[in-house]
Parts: sequence; C-alpha cells; structure tokens
Amino acid sequence: MNKIKIAIIEDIDDIRNNLQDYFEQQEEIDCILVSNSVETFFEQIDNYESPDLILSDIGLPGMNGIEGMKMMKSQWPDVDIIMLTVFKDNDKIFKSICAGATGYLVKDTPLSEIKKAILEISNGGSYMSPSIARKVLEYFSPIKTEKEQLTTKEKQIVTALTEGLSYKLIADKLLISIDTVRFHIKNIYRKLHINSKSELISKVLKGEI
Repeated sequence: MNKIKIAIIEDIDDIRNNLQDYFEQQEEIDCILVSNSVETFFEQIDNYESPDLILSDIGLPGMNGIEGMKMMKSQWPDVDIIMLTVFKDNDKIFKSICAGATGYLVKDTPLSEIKKAILEISNGGSYMSPSIARKVLEYFSPIKTEKEQLTTKEKQIVTALTEGLSYKLIADKLLISIDTVRFHIKNIYRKLHINSKSELISKVLKGEI
C-alpha cells in the first residue's frame, strides 16, 4: 500500500508533537517532515520527498500559513493542503479557500477526525469542520433568497421596525397581537442570520432587504 506522505507545519510544540506522534502510528500515513514555520519547512523540504498533503497552521511566526500555501501550490500544484487553525472568521476561511486549501479544520478537531479528513482528501474529496462548512454555505447563500423568504407580513414588520415603531405600535398598526409580532421578528432574525434590531436596520440601509 502506498502511504500518504504528509508534512506538518505548526508552531505550538504540544500540538505539533501530538500530531506527529499520532500520524507516525498510522499505517496509511507517512509523516515525512514536521516544521514550526513556513520558512523552516522550505529550508528542510529539499532533503525529503515531495509531500502528498500538507497540514498547516495559519497563525505562524514569520510568514503566515495562507501566504505559505500560495508558495506551496506554486511549487507543487497538485499538493493537498489542510489548514488546521483556531481561526473561524470568514476572512481567514475564504482567503484559505481562494489560495487553494482542500480542507479547513479547527484545532479542537479530534485526531481521528483529522485522519479521516486526510484520507478523504487523498481520495479526491475535500473536508471542513462542520462549523466552518456552515459558514461557507451561509456566505454563498444569495441575498436574493433571503429576501424571498420573508413573507408579506414579515416585510411589513421590517418596515415598521426601521421606522422606529415599538412592538405595541406595530401590533396596533397590523391588527395583530404583540406575541405575534415577537413570533414574526424571531423568524425574521432566523431567516436573515442576524440577532438584533441594529443588524436588521443595517441590512435595510445596505439594500440587502
């Protein structure tokens, strides 16, 4: 069986050592190189075979993992790269994907799950932590869909809220109960992926509703 040759780039000693110890015990995987920075990785890699997959942190000393990934993809266009990081913000996620990452895992992912990701990616798939996958799906959900999800009554309530009306005044205006107003507002927030009136007004001002 051809083993999957992996390299690990991680600056935190405990995490790096745990990853190395675990993968050196996996019969499907050959951990060929472990580095604490992108710079060290490139200094060392000439002494080893080209990796099939690189597991890299983003927040590294010196060059960060996203910039490093661009160099790696330039040198090995077919290499798979999994970002293993504490970052869950959209900017880091999408910059990683655009730079060529085939996987994005948060650092609290169990080692067995990281192995599963490596095997799946090596078989031509991709892999993301569930929380990251949800962010990606929400990001690419068209705003138009969000608009279409709002009912006529919900749109009336959005308009009333932006006009500064209280729940009671909205209820009186639309001839419904205050509890019904609250029910509709809860649904509006859920459909638009927001949590407050200020976020709702921001979407209105931006023309997203």
